[in-house]
Amino acid sequence: MSVITTVEQLEALYGLPGEASVVKELDHVIPEYAAFIEASPFVALATGGPEGLDCSPRGDLAGFVRIVDAKTLMMPDRRGNNRADSLKNIIRDPRVGLLFLVPGSGTTLRINGRAHITTDAALCASFMVDGKPARSVTVIDVDSVYFQCARAIVRSELWNPERHVDPKSLPTPGKILEITSRKNIDGETYDREWPERAKKSMW
Repeated sequence: MSVITTVEQLEALYGLPGEASVVKELDHVIPEYAAFIEASPFVALATGGPEGLDCSPRGDLAGFVRIVDAKTLMMPDRRGNNRADSLKNIIRDPRVGLLFLVPGSGTTLRINGRAHITTDAALCASFMVDGKPARSVTVIDVDSVYFQCARAIVRSELWNPERHVDPKSLPTPGKILEITSRKNIDGETYDREWPERAKKSMW
């Protein structure tokens, strides 16, 4: 196996980026990039910490990531599994990467920056949904923003309903938990109770 160990080897294989790949990157959010943030109901949040890297899904109503100004974004944190892996990482290493997806669009938006977490009561309340405020708000200082071309989405046919997988063909969360807990968790009970539990704890 040939292992690439230098940037020079990598550039010899792939070549240098074209003009479009370079000029699309800015250090602030322009209105055209803001349109993707406002239309996106799903963001992948990448963070790093002493234990390693993490990439966590963030989903909410479209436009849930608030644009404060061209250099500042705010993202509410809702109820989850309380692992708080991303938040723990941000406290110890503020660098973050975000990938915004817009259903139906092949173009994605990438943002890199530095973040901090606030529990300011008024700010959390401003992200209220169904009478429930955000548990905390992640404030992101934008370092770079650029769009990603549609090749990955097109190749994967991500938005093509005919390519969607039947969930019944996959192991359920309950089944996985039953195995990983060595049957301390009953899988059927977990799966049966989850929809109602999720409904009560969605926000």
